[in-house]
Parts: sequence; C-alpha cells; structure tokens
Amino acid sequence: MLALVVTASGLACEKKPDPAPNPKEMAAPVVASAAPAAETANIDPTTLLAFRALPAVMEGKDNAITDEKVNLGRALYYDTRLSAGKDVSCNTCHLLGKFGVDGTKVSTGHKKQTGKRNSPTVYNAAGHLMQFWDGRAKDVEEQAKGPVLNPVEMGMPDDKAVVAELSKVKWYGEAFKKAFPDDKAPVSFDNMAKAIGAFERKLVTPSRWDKYLAGDKEALTAPEKAGFNAFTAAGCPTCHAGAYVGGAMYQKLGLAKPWPDEKDLGRFEVTKDGAEKMFFKVPGLRNVEKTAPYFHDGSVATLDEAIKRMGRYELGREIADADATSIATWLKVLTGDVPADLIAESKIPAEARSPTPKAPAKP
Repeated sequence: MLALVVTASGLACEKKPDPAPNPKEMAAPVVASAAPAAETANIDPTTLLAFRALPAVMEGKDNAITDEKVNLGRALYYDTRLSAGKDVSCNTCHLLGKFGVDGTKVSTGHKKQTGKRNSPTVYNAAGHLMQFWDGRAKDVEEQAKGPVLNPVEMGMPDDKAVVAELSKVKWYGEAFKKAFPDDKAPVSFDNMAKAIGAFERKLVTPSRWDKYLAGDKEALTAPEKAGFNAFTAAGCPTCHAGAYVGGAMYQKLGLAKPWPDEKDLGRFEVTKDGAEKMFFKVPGLRNVEKTAPYFHDGSVATLDEAIKRMGRYELGREIADADATSIATWLKVLTGDVPADLIAESKIPAEARSPTPKAPAKP
C-alpha cells in the first residue's frame, strides 16, 4: 500500500498502478498507530535502508558546476531583467529566504496573471528525476528556460530578447565569458539556463535527519522517532524515500478514491497518454513543514490535513488526528539549513542587480 503527505501532490510507487480498488470493498478504518509509544520509540535499522543522506551538491551530467557559473547563476536568479515587465525574477515565486516558495496557492507573474499550479520549492529539487509537477523538463537547466518565456510567468517574447537584455549589462558580458570560456558567443539563452542550473544544484538543505542517518542516534527525539515509525507503518516510504524523501517517480493523485478536483490532469497534459491522467511527480518532503500550501493546486493549508488527505485519497482510509500529528512531528525533522552565504544577494555586483522599477506616471 502507499501513502503520504506531500508538499503538493499525490505520491508514487509505480508509474501505472493496478486499477483502484472497489470502494465498496474498502472498509476505510481509522489507521491505528503501529509505532511504539513516543517515550519508548526506537527505529528499526532495516527501515532506514530506503533512505539516504543529502549529497553536498546535486551534480548534473551535462553541466559541470564551477564557481563562475554559480556566481553568474545567483545574479540571474534574482534578476527581474529576465521578465518582460522587469518586475518578476526566479526569486519572485521561489523565494530563497523562505525555503524556495512564495506561500501562495498559485503564484502571480507577468501583468499580475496567475498560474494554475502551486510553485514548488527549488531547494533540493535538482536531485529529482524530472522538473515541474508534470515532469515536462528533464532537469533544472531545461526548467530554467520555461518560466522566462511563459506568457503568464515572466513573459519574455523569445530567447533573442533575453540575450539582448543581458548584453546591455557589462558585468554580464564578463561573467558569461568567465563561466563559459570556450564558447565563441558566451552570452546565450542556453548558457543562462546552465548558470541558473549550476546555482540551483547547490541549493541543498541538510537537516537533523541527515545527522541521524550518519549515525547520530541522539539527533532525533523520542516523539520524532515515533513519528518516523508511524510514517513507515502507514506505507509512506513506498513513494517517499531516498535522499529527497520523494521526487523519484510519478503517482496518480486519487489512487484509492477520486481526487475532488480533476480539472488539472497532470502528466496527461504532456504525454496525452490516457493511463497518465491525474499523475503528478511525487514531491520531495525535504522542508515540507515550510512549504505550505500543499499539493499541485495549493488546496491544503496545513501539514496535518495534507497527511490525512493522502490517507483518504491514496490509501482509502482515514488517518487519526493523533497519527497525523505524529507523522508531522517527524516530517519537521526534514526542515534543513538554508545556505545563507550561497543565496546572499550582497554577493551580486551592483551593476547586475535588478533595476528599480519606475513608478507609474501620474495622471
């Protein structure tokens, strides 16, 4: 069985699961706590085999990470010049100072337009199997191009307009040459994406969970260990495991019981494969405590409710309040340390910082 909460969408165990069970045959009992009481909780070492500590850097096959790329990528990430209205940057919807999200159901982009999906965190995301809720980008480098040219998000008309805008800034010309010394025309749309990707591949947030996995058995409290046991007993690691506690597969949202809102069909909108209707990338649960609201549509405000929602629609049963709270207690252990030095805007040269928007003319 599978279960879990999410930073935003359904879970995953296999790409095309068996048909959902007949609701009449599902008793929907309250999930009883299979974990020991908090004061005596111990974690079975074999249950940890499905998890791994975060890497120091999320390496990419085709984009070697260098200091020059990272410095350039940081400036580009914060720069509103990449938007047609000069008022939206990557950081607008994925605030690095707020665990990589903006805290809204859906983000506001070019000309105050809103999208239809919740903006997921960029922290630890480069290690996922694909990018976007529907997996339409293979990596963060490809993902970085999408919002810039999306008419609802950043609204730039084409890649040439982006290059023209960046070429106006002397520092960018020099920074692109340092980052891509072998390119005859280093200031390019592809290199912009590679620089942003290199920066995002360092957005790793280790937490006390990593210390525990490394052997520090005092890194977790007894209630947190009990919460992990409840998480495991519910079957959550079937979909949420590995270094990112998810992010490694697709799953149908509403596996056991139809999701209440099926206007967004998820991966089907990319593949047009009827078997993939309502499939979404399983989100990683790193920093899940800080990335509300949850699910692809931002429809759930609290972590406890997201956990219960997963029990209801993915497992076909109700999770008791106490169990949901216990699981949430462990999930909060996944809240990590934001790399303050890496994301510091003060490291961006003044010339490359976003221009101050002009005040609208008075009538």
